[in-house]
Amino acid sequence: MRKPLIIVSSLIVAAALAWAGNFYWQHLRGLGPAVKGPPQDIAKLLAPEADGADKSPQKVPFPLKLPPGFTISIFAKSLGSPRVLAQDPGGTLIASIPAQGRVVALPDKDQDGMADAVVTVAQNLSRPHGMIFRQEGGKNKLYIAEVEQLAVYDYDEKNFQATHKKKILDLPGGGRHWTRTMVFLPPPDNRLLISVGSSCDTCVEKDWRYAKVLSANPDGSNFKVFSSGLRNAVFMALHPLTKQVWVTEMGRDFLGDDLPPDEINILQEGKDYGWPYCYGKQIHDSQFDPKAAKKDFCKQTVPSYLDLQAHSAPLGLAFFPETGWPQEYRHHLLVAFHGSWNRSVPTGYKVVRIKFDEKGNYLGIEDFITGWLTGQGALGRPVDLVIKSNGEIYISDDKAGVVYRVVYNNMMK
Repeated sequence: MRKPLIIVSSLIVAAALAWAGNFYWQHLRGLGPAVKGPPQDIAKLLAPEADGADKSPQKVPFPLKLPPGFTISIFAKSLGSPRVLAQDPGGTLIASIPAQGRVVALPDKDQDGMADAVVTVAQNLSRPHGMIFRQEGGKNKLYIAEVEQLAVYDYDEKNFQATHKKKILDLPGGGRHWTRTMVFLPPPDNRLLISVGSSCDTCVEKDWRYAKVLSANPDGSNFKVFSSGLRNAVFMALHPLTKQVWVTEMGRDFLGDDLPPDEINILQEGKDYGWPYCYGKQIHDSQFDPKAAKKDFCKQTVPSYLDLQAHSAPLGLAFFPETGWPQEYRHHLLVAFHGSWNRSVPTGYKVVRIKFDEKGNYLGIEDFITGWLTGQGALGRPVDLVIKSNGEIYISDDKAGVVYRVVYNNMMK
């Protein structure tokens, strides 16, 4: 009796191993760059002497490729895993570091292109992510989104301190997607939008707050759904002319290397963008909904505005401002591709530029900064972007633990 049990057990183990091996081969072969440590320290590779000053054979080639006229350097390093970037009312860059439970300021008082210090603005938080400033009653207020709550603080611009924390909203637990980001709608609306990703890869949520962009008044009142069917609209940005809210959206996993597309969407209040039943241009997800019960529903959803390479993991997005940049860049969009893990051949790990004509019509997408992904692994993973009106761009990197400063040296007014 024992021998058949051993045989059956061995067959079960062998089948499980075969399934696991096939699953790994199909979906996780490209996992390495996302989870392994950087093969080299990019802060050293981008040191001033690395950028062409010494071209002797023993020097490591400059790792990142940028368009002509742009240079890149390290603005701040040894930050852990910085994520969201924002500018305080005085123009100082601040960053959230969820893994450390804090938000920091990165002042550059001597204006030498490098942060003078790392000043803790708020600490002892639960994976803080989104941040946004607002003036209320002549005072500076800082909103910080943690996993399960949104709070507003008084902000001391001189000393970079957030005090008098006041919780205004409860948010659902982290689940699969724990990041929360925010944007204020422009006047006269002034509502605060908060993105809350899904708790799963694909499922029907039981808590109404998941997989949505939510809205509330600045004091937290009138909390409700703004847009739905958004699996993980991680970052949001206002278009400089139309004032519409643009979001990056990550598609589901385990449909292969090239499905579903990641997306850029333009939010419409009260509209559904399809998840978990649909993706992209109203494409029905037959794997999640094999009986096609929701196939007709997909025709009623908002199709993606732009489809992006599947599993690129688009995060931060920022428009070039109206002033301070040449015409060829104005109102174009930069998007940080954090990089794939659920793909046999890795993709992403770069910043791309999405181009539009003067009327806002889509022209195409092109690489803007590449080189983080190497044959030995990923040197970094870009997350968020801030584009200033003086020819500077700041980019956070939660793998290398740095914030980059990109400068356009051919400024033309």
